[in-house]
Amino acid sequence: LKEESLSMCGIAGILGEPEGGRIKAMLRVMRHRGPDQTGRFDDATGLCALGHNRLSILDLSPAGCQPMVDASGRYRVVFNGEIFNYLELRQELPDYPFKSQSDTEVLLAAYARWGERCLDKLIGIFAFAVWDTQEQTLFAARDRFGVKPFYYAHGPHPQSLIFASEIKAVHAAGIPRVPDPENWALYLTRGTKQEGLNGTFWKDVQELTAGHQLCWRDGKTTIRRWYNLAQQTGDAYDPRPLEAVKEEYRSLLHDSIRLRFRADVPVGICLSGGLDSATLLASVRAVQGTESNVKAFTFVTGDPNYDERPWVE
Repeated sequence: LKEESLSMCGIAGILGEPEGGRIKAMLRVMRHRGPDQTGRFDDATGLCALGHNRLSILDLSPAGCQPMVDASGRYRVVFNGEIFNYLELRQELPDYPFKSQSDTEVLLAAYARWGERCLDKLIGIFAFAVWDTQEQTLFAARDRFGVKPFYYAHGPHPQSLIFASEIKAVHAAGIPRVPDPENWALYLTRGTKQEGLNGTFWKDVQELTAGHQLCWRDGKTTIRRWYNLAQQTGDAYDPRPLEAVKEEYRSLLHDSIRLRFRADVPVGICLSGGLDSATLLASVRAVQGTESNVKAFTFVTGDPNYDERPWVE
């Protein structure tokens, strides 16, 4: 079953210092994120070790395993998420010698071709890291709205970098498990962390903010924003007739569903009694027709004060 909260793999990395068996420990605590395959890469220089737990969704064969190397042998990638428009991007790379049908390889080929500019071409949910064996640098990025997680910390040496999909994997790499009292207090009193900061509930563990990218080079980590929603949308006023806007919205919704329901495994919808999930299910039928075999799931408690079963049915 593929569902947004279940569509996940686990990524891990240690840079700038010997990994000393810690990658294995990091992957072990994230085993639930990717039960289908575990892989790792160790750079000959000892400056980079990458790990990956795989949950297979596109190209279930070993050709889709990670860490994945590009055709030139220069780049290695670990990737959590899904690139929904990977087929369209693949058509923009006709001269790349693809060996798989995975979106991971398309992502890797796109980075090899366009570098960080590939981010603007990606439609998807992602957190990934690419190691450049030639330049000895790491490039990482998180999707526009932070659907996929990316946590990092600087190890015992200030110039080192540890990253993972989950905080407990960062702790498994040796970062002390020390609470950050300020963020805990803000969350318990206001229901949120301190706005504008990328800290977590744990000291020394940071979160790569949604729509941001990270670069590690020569022991120095730099972070910058690559996506800004306000800049992308601009003026909210639309002078067109309502019917024209509605038609565009419906077209965009159907196109989004067409892209997101690509999978080599069964796909399901978590259906509540609300407008959003009902609209999605109706749109799936509109896109795929009455022959659609998408399964719908719901949650019931047996308490009529909370159940939405009548509306689900």
